[in-house]
Parts: sequence; C-alpha cells; structure tokens
Amino acid sequence: ICELKNLFEMNLERNFIGSPLITCLKNLTRLKILDISSNQLNGSLPSVISNLTSLEYLDLSHNNFEGMFPLSSLANHSKLEGLLLSTRNNTLHVKTENWLPTSQLIVLGLTKCNLNGSYPDFLLHQYHLKYLDLSHNKLVGNFPTWLLRNNPKLEVLLLKNNSFSGILQLPKAKHDFLHHLDISCNNFRGKLPHNMGVILQKLMYMDISKNCFEGNIPYSAGEMKELSLLDLSRNYFSGGLSQSVVTGCFSLELLDLSNNNFEGQFFSEYMNLTRLRHLYFENNNFSGKIKDGLLSSTSLQVLDISNNMLSGHIPHWMGNFSSELEILSMSKNHLEGNVPVQLNNLERLRILDISENRLSGPIASSLNLSSVEHLSLQKNALNGLIPGELFRSCKLVTLNLRDNTFSGRIPHQINEHSNLRFLLLGGNHLQGPIPDQLCQLQKLAMMDLSRNKFSGSIPPCFANVLSWRVGSDDVLNGSKLNSPELDEEIEFGSLGNNRSSNTMFGMWRWLSALEKRAAIDERVEIEFAMKNRYEIYNGSNVNRVTGLDLSCNQLTGEIPSDIGQLQAILALNLSNNSLSGSIPESFSNLKMIESLDISYNKLTGQIPPQLTALNFLSIFNVSYNNLSGRTPDKGQFATFDESSYRGNPSLCAWLIQQKYSRTLKPTTTQASGAEEEEEEEDDDESAIDMVTLYSSFGASYVTVILVLIAILWINSYWRRLWFYSIDRCINTWYYWLSKYVLCR
Repeated sequence: ICELKNLFEMNLERNFIGSPLITCLKNLTRLKILDISSNQLNGSLPSVISNLTSLEYLDLSHNNFEGMFPLSSLANHSKLEGLLLSTRNNTLHVKTENWLPTSQLIVLGLTKCNLNGSYPDFLLHQYHLKYLDLSHNKLVGNFPTWLLRNNPKLEVLLLKNNSFSGILQLPKAKHDFLHHLDISCNNFRGKLPHNMGVILQKLMYMDISKNCFEGNIPYSAGEMKELSLLDLSRNYFSGGLSQSVVTGCFSLELLDLSNNNFEGQFFSEYMNLTRLRHLYFENNNFSGKIKDGLLSSTSLQVLDISNNMLSGHIPHWMGNFSSELEILSMSKNHLEGNVPVQLNNLERLRILDISENRLSGPIASSLNLSSVEHLSLQKNALNGLIPGELFRSCKLVTLNLRDNTFSGRIPHQINEHSNLRFLLLGGNHLQGPIPDQLCQLQKLAMMDLSRNKFSGSIPPCFANVLSWRVGSDDVLNGSKLNSPELDEEIEFGSLGNNRSSNTMFGMWRWLSALEKRAAIDERVEIEFAMKNRYEIYNGSNVNRVTGLDLSCNQLTGEIPSDIGQLQAILALNLSNNSLSGSIPESFSNLKMIESLDISYNKLTGQIPPQLTALNFLSIFNVSYNNLSGRTPDKGQFATFDESSYRGNPSLCAWLIQQKYSRTLKPTTTQASGAEEEEEEEDDDESAIDMVTLYSSFGASYVTVILVLIAILWINSYWRRLWFYSIDRCINTWYYWLSKYVLCR
C-alpha cells in the first residue's frame, strides 16, 4: 500500500491495523484523505502525520493513542479542512496552544482529548465550521454564542460532558443551518431563552439533559417544526407540558422529559405527534387520567410514564393505538381496575411493567401476552388464579407477580422450551406442593416462592436446573446488551465515507434512542433477597446472579441431598418452614454460595464440618433448630457470630465457648501469680483495643462526612443528584405511608 505514491484517499476504518503500516505512510505525499479510525492503534501519534502536508481530511478517532500531541505539528497542513482526533480512553492530551490553522476548518472533532480551561483560542478565528465536537473534555465557560455568530453555516455543535456553566444565551439573529445541538452533562442553569424556537427553527436534534435548567418549556419551542429528538431529562423543569410542543413539533420522534418536576395533566385530548416513537415521562408529577391524545401516535415503540401520580383505569384503547409498541412502563402510579385484555393486541410488546399501582381483580384467562419477555405486576392487589398461559409462553423471561393476593396452585402446564429466568411469586397466597414441572425451566436463574402456603417436600429435581448447576452466563452463552463501543461506531460511522451533514445527522438522529433503548433493558429490575436483604439487579449484573428462596412456607420433610449439586447458586433460603432431618453434607459442593439460610426449622444433628470448604459464604444462619455438636471454626465460619447459631440449646459454638472460657476460674488453687498477671494484661489490652476501635471508627465517620460535604460543595452535578435522591426518597416514603398506612 505504501508504494502507491499517487494514492490520494485511504480508508482503513474498523480494521485491526497496527503501527508498522502507519510508519510507512510518509511516502504517500499526495494523500488527501486518511481515515484509520476505530482500530487498535496505541502509543503516541505517529510523527509521520506531519509529513502528509496534502491532507484535507484526517480521522484518527477511536483508537488508543496516548501521550502529548501538539496541534502545532500540523502547522504546514495548509489544506486541512477536517480533523478528528477523539480517543476511546481519555489517554491523549492534545495541546491547542500556538496553533492557528492556515486553512479554514470545516470538520473538527476533539472528543476525549483532555482539553481543559476555556475554549481553544484558534476557534476564535474559524468562520467556516460545519461540524464541531468538543465532547468529553474538561472545558469551562459559558455557552459559545460567538461561535454561532462567527460560523453561520455551523450544522452540528457537540459540547457534551464538560463543565460549562451559566445560562443558555443564543444570538439575536436566526441561525438557519444548526440542526444538531448537544450540550448535555454540563452545569448550564436558568431558564431556556423565550425565543429559542425562533432562533433555532432548523433544529432536528436537541439534547440538553443532565443540566440545571429550570422553569417552563418556552412557548416558542412549538416553532421547531423539524425537531426530531428533544431530550430535556434530568433537569429542574417544572410546570405543565406546553401545548405548543405537542401540537407544533409534529416531527418529533423522541421526546424525553423524564426526571424533572413537570406536573399537571399528562396529555391533552389533542396532540399532533404522529411520528412519535419514543416517549419518556417517568419520574415527574404528572397527574390525572390517561387521555386519548396519544391515539394519534400510531408509531409509538416506547412509552414510559412510570413514577408519576396518574390515576384512573388503564384505557382499553392502549391495546390498539400502536401496533409497534415494544416497551410499556406504567409502574409506581395510582392506576386502578384490572389488566385490560386489549393488551393482547400489542403483538410486538416486549416489556410490560404495571407494578406498584392499585390494580385489583383476577387476570383474565384470555390474556395472552405471547410476545412479552418481561412482565412485572408486583405490589398490586391482583387476586385469583395465575393464568396457565403465562407459563406456556416460550418468550417470557421475567414473571414478577410478587406481593399480590394470588391463590391456588402454580400451573403445571409449563413449556419445555421456556426462556423463563426470573420467577418471582413471593408474598401471595399460593398453596399446594411445589410442582416438579418447574424443574423443566433450564434457564431459571432466580426463583422466589417465599411468603406463601406451599406444603409438601422440596422437589429433588431442582438439581436438574441447568443455570443453578453450571451458571446463568454459560446457559445464555454470554449474551450481552448493546456495548458503548457499538454506540460510538453508530455515532461516527458515516464520517469516513461521506462528510455531508445530512449523512452524519442520519446516523446520529437515533443515537440517543438506541442509548435509551439499552437503558430501558437495563431498567428491567430484579429484586431478590441476598445476604438478609433485598438487592436490586439490572443490566449485566442480572446474568451473574442465581438464587432460590423457599422461605416462610409450610414445607416438610428432609432437605434433598441433590440440592448440593447446585454448584452455581449464590443464595439459598429455606428458612421458616418445618424441614426436618440433618443438614446434607452435599452442601459442601455449593462452591459459589454466598448466603445460606436454613433457620427456623426442625433440623437435627451436627453442622457438617465439610462446609468449611465454602470460601465465598458470607451469610450463614441455622438459628432456632435442634442442632447439636460443635460448630465449625475454620474458613468463613470463623467470622460468624452468635446470631447464626442461637436457638439451638445443644449446639456448642466455639466462639461462645471462647467468650466465656476466660470468665471461668481455674479448678486448682495452684495458679501462679504470673498467670494471673498475664490474664490481667490480656484484659487491659482488650480494653485498649476497644478504645482504639471506637476512636478510629469515630474519626473515619467524621472524615467520610467531611469528604462527602466537600464533594457536594465542589461538584454541582453530584450535589444536584444527591438532593434529587433525597427528594425522591421522601416522595417514596410519603407515597408508601399514604397507600399502606394512612388509607387503613
């Protein structure tokens, strides 16, 4: 390749080229376009770049370059119009001092280049920019109004994830070319300009999320007729939703108002968002009933209105208004009534979350959510039998019916090819024996049948569940969600071949939508009791957690020794039953277990000493049984206190014996004075140790508090998140008290 001296364009993006190829590029003196982005290049930027003085477009982005790179080394590149130097890992330090491009830049990308301070000085002398990306740096200052004035043809401005602050000031004149603006993850504050929609009429993509904006959405926003994506999430906006937005911005495909303080009616009866595909309104204060304004959005794919104060019944028309709907989340509201059968019509629905509402009545047997992968109906007042159709689905991954009042038995008609991984039925009134058919669920990772009325014995066939024997990751073949690298490839995928703004925007317009889609998948939260408390797992963490919870039932008989074959299980809770017999020695094969609770049963015999081989065991509870003998004192068992063994009168715990042995007086009267003196010294040392412990604990506590205060004082973004979390906790407690305490 390097012998092709007349070569003027080289595109090697997304390959696995290394440094040897780069060093020989010095011979290609006529090269005009060089794109070696998205490879595995590392080390310092090659000095040979300074020899390629004919370059017009240079893309070295998304590699692993490191070290210092002064832009002054490009001083002889008089034809350079496009420069992209962004890195993957913030390892490149670009110096902008003493560099004034001899040509007018059109495309400039310096993402993750460790720029700090104010804007680079050379930008003051640029007048033909069409694309500028300074994202993921450490830049400070106000919004660059001067940049829009100096570059009237600027089409894309990306300032994401810096430390910019101040209010958003726009030029007085209308900007006819800017169609992509991303200033998210900064510290901008104040209200949006009242004439924003007039100045930026051509905007197609606007992301100002994760800032400190407040107030209402300007009425002029309705003038942005071409706006396709609007993301205002994670700010302090308040008031009602402007009618001009839902009627004037008819090109909107993604609208994100989540994590703000919006209030009032959820949607009016008239909307003109016919192209809307993604709608995120979660974590606000919208109230009232769900009106049929959404009926015009027939292409809606994602609807998330969770954690608001919506009331009334779930409208039946929601099953008909969009055949493309894939994600429907209405959790944490005040919705009443039953689950409408019309949801059967949503043939592409993957996620249905109506948890933590006031739904009641039985689930209709005709409800056939054949396409749903994650179904969450927990913490309602649903009753009756669990429809067998749910267990016959081959696509269902999560079935969460916790904390309702379902009764009867678990259906026996279970699909042998089921993909069910999370079966959460705890906190109901289910009864009868645990069906052996559950053992057919080979991908089952977490099963919670606690706090019911199940009787009979524990099925030995649980040992056949593949995920509990070899691990959930192995069964799923390591399937993962979209990776950040994939998003980066989508973001910059078109720059190498076609630098036109329309093509670039065509690739970017759905970037946030893809990120939101991945975020929705990660927000499929699985709550499971681990280590004596409920933990919430989502995203990739879910693939690593396995557990079985049969606590608080009426199970009898012995614990099957086959349970010891569940070598990949992390949590096993059999407490609060009437199990008898001894603890199986096969439990020593539970190599990965972290939490084992078999308290409040009728177990007898000794604690098998083989259990000391459980190196990851951090919670062990056998209290209130009829165990006898000596407790193990090696490995992890040396860390367990008396609470793990109490309620077993015949059990001789080594730590209890050790604790009281020193208080017993010797049986002989020939104890030497030296021995008595040694015991007194030990007691003194013990007292000193306790004083030191208390002092160090107090000092550490004060230090942590001071560090936390300092961080919140310095970083306004974290301070905002802190107070937002406190406010959300207060609202959650108030809602819980009003729903479960005051209403009774």
